[in-house]
Amino acid sequence: MRTMAVIGTGLIGTSVALAVARHGVTVFLADRDPAAARTAAALGAGTADPPADPVDLAVIAVPPSQVGAVLAEAQDRGLAETYTDVASVKAGPERDALSHAPDPHRYIGGHPLAGRERSGPLAARANLFRGRNWVLTPSRLTSDDAFDRALELVALCDAVPVVMRSQEHDAAVAVTSHVPHLMASLMAARLCEGPADVPSLAGQGLRDATRIAGGDSRLWGDILQANAPAIACVLKDLHTDLSRLVPALDALARPGGGGRDDGMRTLVDLLDRGISGLAEIPDTRPGATGRASRVRVAVAERPGELARLLAAAAEAGAAADDACVESAGPAGGADGAGGAAASGFVVRFGVPTRTAERLVAVLDAGGWDAVREDHRGSDDALDHDLDGVLLTDTVRSGRRPQ
Repeated sequence: MRTMAVIGTGLIGTSVALAVARHGVTVFLADRDPAAARTAAALGAGTADPPADPVDLAVIAVPPSQVGAVLAEAQDRGLAETYTDVASVKAGPERDALSHAPDPHRYIGGHPLAGRERSGPLAARANLFRGRNWVLTPSRLTSDDAFDRALELVALCDAVPVVMRSQEHDAAVAVTSHVPHLMASLMAARLCEGPADVPSLAGQGLRDATRIAGGDSRLWGDILQANAPAIACVLKDLHTDLSRLVPALDALARPGGGGRDDGMRTLVDLLDRGISGLAEIPDTRPGATGRASRVRVAVAERPGELARLLAAAAEAGAAADDACVESAGPAGGADGAGGAAASGFVVRFGVPTRTAERLVAVLDAGGWDAVREDHRGSDDALDHDLDGVLLTDTVRSGRRPQ
C-alpha cells in the first residue's frame, strides 16, 4: 500500500492515519470539519489536501449511520481502488453497501476493537491498535483485492485480524461494548440524582464501572440505534436477572421476615454466575494474567510462610497482585507440586518470561519448590493458541466465513 485516504479524523481515523504514516504510506485526510483534518495533519497523520489520483484504500471513519452514504459518494467520485470502514456496527453498513454503493465488490467492513474515553484527533495514538483485535466482515460480494487491502491495513496498525459475519459481530459487541456503555452511563447518572456528597466517596470500583460513560453522546447514540435489536436482546436478559435480584434484596432487607434464605441463594447464584462469566474473558482467570509464563509454588501451611514467599517473590520482580492461591490440601499432592510439608497450598504467579526465570531461581534458593509453567502448558491456553493458528490460516488463505 502506497496511498490511503481517511474520511473522518476523529480518534479512530486519526489513529489509523498515524499508524500507517509511520510505514511511509501517503495519507490524505478529509473531514466535514476542516479544522479537524488540519489538526490531524499537524499531528503528522497526513495531508489535508485531496489526492490527485485514486488511492489504494479509503478508510471511512464516520458513525455507523453515515457509512453507506459516505461510501457511495466516495465511490461515485473514484476516490480509491478499495474501501473499508471502522464503525462499531457492521450489519447496517453492509446492507447499505450492497444496496446503494456503486461497486460493493470493492468494500469490506471493519472494526478495530480499540478506543479511549477521549475523542477527537488530539486523543489519537499511533499505537492505539497494537495487539488489539480488528474484525473484518467481508460480504458475499467482497473482492479478494478489498480483503487483502484490509488485511494489509490491519498489519500496518499492528493489530490482529479476526474474520466474522457482520450479524455475529453485532451480536457480540452488544454484549462486550454497547450494553456495558449503557450500564456505565446509567450508573454514572445516579451521581447526579443522589445526595450531594456521594461523588466525594467514589472509590475505584465506581470509577472502573463508569470509566467509559464519558464518550461522545451523539456518536454513542448513533452506535446504539444502529445496533438496537441486538442491544435490546441483551437488556431483556439483564431485566430478567434484575427481576429476580430486586425481590431477593427486598426479602433480605426485612429483618426476621420470610424468604431470606431464598433471597440469599438468589443473590449468591447471581454473583457466582458473574464470577464464571468473568473467567470466560481471556486473561482474567486467576493465574492467567495475560503474561507470558506462570510459576507454581508449593507452600507449607505455617504462620508467616505465605508472607515470606511474597516478600521473596517481590525481590524477583513479582508483585502480590500477580499471585493467586489455586488449591488447598496436602502441599503439592493433587496438584503435582512437590513439597514435604504435611499440609499446605499452591500459589501461582503470572509473570513475564524473564521474570519467571528469575523468580524460579530466587524461590528455589529460598527453599521453595517452584516450577515454571508456560501458558502453552495449560489446556485452556492451548485452545486459545490453536484458535489463533486457525484464524491466521483462514486469513492468509482469503477464505470467507461460510
